[in-house]
Amino acid sequence: MIKIEENIILAGFTNYKIGGPARYFFQAKNVKELKEAIRWAKSKKQKIFILGGGTNLLFSDDGFKGLVLKPDINFLEVKEEKIKAGAGVQMSNLIKLAVKNKLSGLEWAGGLPGTLGGAIRGNAGAFRGETKDNIESVKSLNIKTLKISTYNKKNCEFDYRDSLFKKHDGEEIVLSATLKLKKGDQEQIKTAIQDKIDFRNNRHPLEYPNSGSVFKNVRITQKIADLIAADSRGNSQRESALGLRWSAVPVKTDPFPVIPTAYLISEANLKGVSRGGAMISPKHPNFIVNVNNAKAKDVLALIKLAKSTIKQKFGITIEEEVQILS
Repeated sequence: MIKIEENIILAGFTNYKIGGPARYFFQAKNVKELKEAIRWAKSKKQKIFILGGGTNLLFSDDGFKGLVLKPDINFLEVKEEKIKAGAGVQMSNLIKLAVKNKLSGLEWAGGLPGTLGGAIRGNAGAFRGETKDNIESVKSLNIKTLKISTYNKKNCEFDYRDSLFKKHDGEEIVLSATLKLKKGDQEQIKTAIQDKIDFRNNRHPLEYPNSGSVFKNVRITQKIADLIAADSRGNSQRESALGLRWSAVPVKTDPFPVIPTAYLISEANLKGVSRGGAMISPKHPNFIVNVNNAKAKDVLALIKLAKSTIKQKFGITIEEEVQILS
């Protein structure tokens, strides 16, 4: 018989260190416990929220009036060039196992926080790589039917920071995945991973609680591409209302061409702006950091400010990457 906890403060389960109490809380060690907890929540007519590593998440100051269910499935298995892993496995441990077995393909994820389940849900990516690049199949549990399904890579519907499991939040719980890698030189793999870790340590404000990038980068639409091209030709359309020089806008591959949202926030002169205990990081302006016991309302105020300012100044709509649970 499982034991459901009550009134558990959620701040301790997220990188942001922000969040009120969960009315009910349970960490499931296996599929049987997951099913029991779901049945319990249904019998009590309680909403369910699935919590991963809490790395890209902002909980409300009021907490969650339902059951926060944390799948803690942590197995790891290696067979030739494949790794099978539970959704609760930390990405850092997955990468260590890959290095130990001389398996290449996860170098892009060096320093990536959170769990494999969360990375799959949001198709986490960095340094021109994405979670989908290594996925062969994903096993999940349907919350409504309690049936287990296996999805191949195509059926996972991966997109930019998106997947089937994110599109249908509250329906499927990622249980595990099979990753297909390839043999490589161990020292080269280790060096590539360490390079990514060093980059994060040097460029990201990891000294403060944070959720990683708050906003997705901006896809280069045809309209933006035309503005950049016109500016490069010296066309009169070269600047937006407040002077954004399109030909000077940096473009990076993520894994397709995007404008870094950090650049837009910086050009909007929002670096260092604070509300309550939260601040738009001067070090990396796509991070909103918890500098002094911030509340969710402080972070939300800065998210609203960044979105409205960039829309007003540059005519660009930026979209949150962080998951906001209100």
